[in-house]
Amino acid sequence: MLVSKFFRNFDPMKLYSDDELAEILDLKIFHQISEAADRLGVECYVVGGYVRDIFLERPSDDIDVVVVGSGIRVAEELKRMLGRRAHLSVFRNFGTAQVKYIIEERGDKMREEREERREERGEEIEVEFVGARKESYSHDSRKPHVEDGTLEDDQNRRDFTINAMAICLNKERFGELVDPFNGLADLEDGIIATPLEPGVTFSDDPLRMLRCIRFATQLNFQIEDETFEALERMADRIKIVSAERVGVELNKIMMARHPSIGLEYLQRSGLMQILLPEVAALDVVEKKNGRAHKNNFYHTLEVVENVVESGDTLHSSLYLRWAALLHDIGKTKTKRWDPQQGWTFHNHNIAGARMVPSIFKKLGLPQDQKMKYVEKLVELHMRPIAIADDEVTDSAVRRLLNDAGDDIDDLMTLCEADITSKNEVRKKIFLENFRMVREKLADLKEKDYKRLLQPVIDGNEIMQLFHLQPGPLVGELKKALKEAVLDNRVPNEREPLLRLLMEIKDKYDQ
Repeated sequence: MLVSKFFRNFDPMKLYSDDELAEILDLKIFHQISEAADRLGVECYVVGGYVRDIFLERPSDDIDVVVVGSGIRVAEELKRMLGRRAHLSVFRNFGTAQVKYIIEERGDKMREEREERREERGEEIEVEFVGARKESYSHDSRKPHVEDGTLEDDQNRRDFTINAMAICLNKERFGELVDPFNGLADLEDGIIATPLEPGVTFSDDPLRMLRCIRFATQLNFQIEDETFEALERMADRIKIVSAERVGVELNKIMMARHPSIGLEYLQRSGLMQILLPEVAALDVVEKKNGRAHKNNFYHTLEVVENVVESGDTLHSSLYLRWAALLHDIGKTKTKRWDPQQGWTFHNHNIAGARMVPSIFKKLGLPQDQKMKYVEKLVELHMRPIAIADDEVTDSAVRRLLNDAGDDIDDLMTLCEADITSKNEVRKKIFLENFRMVREKLADLKEKDYKRLLQPVIDGNEIMQLFHLQPGPLVGELKKALKEAVLDNRVPNEREPLLRLLMEIKDKYDQ
């Protein structure tokens, strides 16, 4: 069984009797669902994540209700009882319905604070209804063949034991837990396991492999041995899942408290090699003439964790984590052996940045400014380190700020997270120099860096002054002015820049 250093012993959760579960479910909506189901003479259960989260003692926004019969009819009856306060949506092709309504009362102590906030915002609560069903799959599709079934059939098709528990809502059995796969015991033990043989569960719907790792990461649980072996065996099946669905699950793993748990599971199971081979390829150590480089995969996991530990309150925390995951992917392409220097990875940041767009496209991730943000951070992540390794000059800091722009704070966070050296003296020197870089950056920002770094004479004025058409010469003159401003060789003022421009133009004319 895979054990990460971030796993903790899961505290035993509170066990509830059926009477206590009935008290927890003592919300008006559950009694109204109960009444609607009893009027129609059908069995009705709250299932899945809502039940799991009761035992985890955490709030849940998802209320899923399974009806042994027509879930749509119960939803329609509930809408009739609630009147105009509720909105009903019916999806007959899928045999499901959704009821939304504004919360009016609080009864559940465990969720009281959350529901107070909902009421203040006028927030709606959503209840999804579906008829109990059984499913069968063809080998080349995630789309199941569905037919009506029993509660047992419905629980059999659930992904994991902790999500297969149900609590009856009918009046005579209100609060009774139905747990055929001992999901409660797996919750107590901190285990992710499938209700049926895991190979069948994952073959039927390969997305469940990513959900398995995602739940293990979010809940800080371990994956049961047989289930993990099935992940390894069935990994290739993930190829039939759409890029968008893969991206959603990977994002949830990345946003967990300890993403490295999931990333390590992905690597050990073989899923990383299929989904992110660029990251998987970092998991190697080569040795030559007695000199080895570090394992860049596990270094990357440390960097991701360091970014999370940094506070992670930045505006782009998800994509900052992606930048941390991808920051060294160019090392595989650029790795070279030099007899004098040892192992080198020159320009791996540039090589890695060029790989980002294709990775984002392959995983169904955004092809917009979020992708460009990650690309930029990967490309620039060596710049602050290079500055900190030498004397921290004003010129270097001005250039860095010019290139990073508004993402400079995120870049500095990534670079500080990238210092994973076990040499405490060297690490302390780097971090102290980074502190100096941050001070100089703060000073520049305070002086309105955008005005300071952009020459007051632009390309249009250059063309007017020298009667030039757009072309390479205009670009060269603009670049010369920009370099002079960044190096602080001349103040960013019109007259000094005009004099410099005339000198440069005279050289070109010669």
